[in-house]
Amino acid sequence: MSIPSPTAPAPTDPGPASATTAIPTVAGLLDLRAREHPDRAAIAFPGRTLSYGDLAAASGRAAAHLRTLGVGRGDVVAILSEGDPETVVAILAVARLGAVSLPVNNRFRAGELRHVLDDGDARVLLVTARFADEVNAALPSLAGGRRPVRPAEAPALRHVVDLARLGSAGGDTGAVPDGPDGPGGPDGPDRDDEFVMIYTSGTTSRPRGCLHTHAGYVQQGKEIAQALRLTGADRFWTPLPFFHVGGYDVLLASLWAGCTMVHTGPYAPDVALAQLGELRCTVAFPAFETIWLPVLRHPRFAGTDLSALRVVVNVGPPERMESMQASLPHAVQVSCTGSTESAGFCCIGSLDDPPDVRARTAGRVNPGMEARIVDPATGEPVPDGTPGEFVFRGAYRFVRYHRDPELTARRIDPDGWYHSGDLLVRDDAGRFTFLGRLGDILKVGGENVSPTEVEGHLGTYPGVHMVQVVAAPDDRYGEVPAAFVLLDEGASATPEELIDFCLGAIATFKVPRYVFFVHEWPMSGTKIQKFVLRERAAQFLREQGITEAPRLTSGRRITG
Repeated sequence: MSIPSPTAPAPTDPGPASATTAIPTVAGLLDLRAREHPDRAAIAFPGRTLSYGDLAAASGRAAAHLRTLGVGRGDVVAILSEGDPETVVAILAVARLGAVSLPVNNRFRAGELRHVLDDGDARVLLVTARFADEVNAALPSLAGGRRPVRPAEAPALRHVVDLARLGSAGGDTGAVPDGPDGPGGPDGPDRDDEFVMIYTSGTTSRPRGCLHTHAGYVQQGKEIAQALRLTGADRFWTPLPFFHVGGYDVLLASLWAGCTMVHTGPYAPDVALAQLGELRCTVAFPAFETIWLPVLRHPRFAGTDLSALRVVVNVGPPERMESMQASLPHAVQVSCTGSTESAGFCCIGSLDDPPDVRARTAGRVNPGMEARIVDPATGEPVPDGTPGEFVFRGAYRFVRYHRDPELTARRIDPDGWYHSGDLLVRDDAGRFTFLGRLGDILKVGGENVSPTEVEGHLGTYPGVHMVQVVAAPDDRYGEVPAAFVLLDEGASATPEELIDFCLGAIATFKVPRYVFFVHEWPMSGTKIQKFVLRERAAQFLREQGITEAPRLTSGRRITG
């Protein structure tokens, strides 16, 4: 499979972000690019590529279909899919109508799916046939086959539609839809209308729907594209699903730059590696080490030509960032930080920073956003170099939590600052470094312990693939570190070896007292559910009747 390299210059910039008319709606941006470069590849999935002209036309046809179902401005359309070209077409079709797309985590089971469809007030559900059984389990009152549907489990729902029948994603190019947003016409969206409702990962509590506007996501796409220096010739790769902010981030940045978004579809390391090489991808956003390490350690990695890759965007502790950079020394690796509430990116590293800075920090705040570090107790700003809570506001801070005005008011203060619950520190050059979640910071006998620091050190032990550190209850210290470790295939280690590796290298109170080996992680989308690991550690200690951890010194592992 190949994608012809575009020779045209980068597309015209619609204008500065400060101008009221500068930032178009999402579909308006797509249509602009389709008029400029109708034959340029817009999206590439394994085995399938759509040009900008194809994508605009297909989304127009799909929008017309949705309109026959009564979908209009403000209606919520849920999408449950494997992540494929039809998914992108659906997202853009919903955007044309001024409706709100609600991407559903395809790992959800019946109860979780039922909660999101009900809580999100979904009017239409677009679903890939593969997930039909899960939908039937979540909404048993659909069994009668009545159309339009009105399931008791999700009262707002009126239609369940096979995503593959929404509208052909290929075929004749056709024409770019009339008007700025096609079938929406004069009733189409405004730039400040809500575009997408993305649910939080649910790693610490029940998922909540975060609403983002057209203008916010388009502006973020612009700023990501500028930070990564994207042009129309780039191929921007990601495996991040579309129920995660990362999928939307890459889509909007690619639309802004007029380049090709390359997506793996359902993630598999061998498919990802082959795609990166065969399509000559230039920029990659794997984001998480759970995704990127299997690619870097794949048996075919050394024999795959990745010379076209110039930038990789990742997150992780400094030691892991350094090792991942060493695996691809010719590509500049940068980090970033953000959340669902910031549409993914709030800060991103500079391509011009030296490697050690890029490994240690997540970069400066993006132009359209403001961020600062505050005392978690008082909310007052703290000096540079002092850890505190990361707060932000700006163009692509989310609007609100759907159906939860109380939580919205607690997390967004009267001045518009969103209080993230993340612990970060800013250096005197304005760069931010992620230290962990405030709730994840351990208090070991009165000493604060950052799990990220311990994870970074243990991750350098030979044969260690990945580490997660959580709190284990302890009668003497209140809580102590417990490490969950995934080893490389064929590698071996003992808890004693890993504990000894920490002793003398990091402060004794930071050293894990318990080490548990795992074969897989409890996941919520792309994130590891640390609360599940905490529960496992506590359960083990209860079952073993352990109330106090072994005492340690820097010289010997156990002193009594």
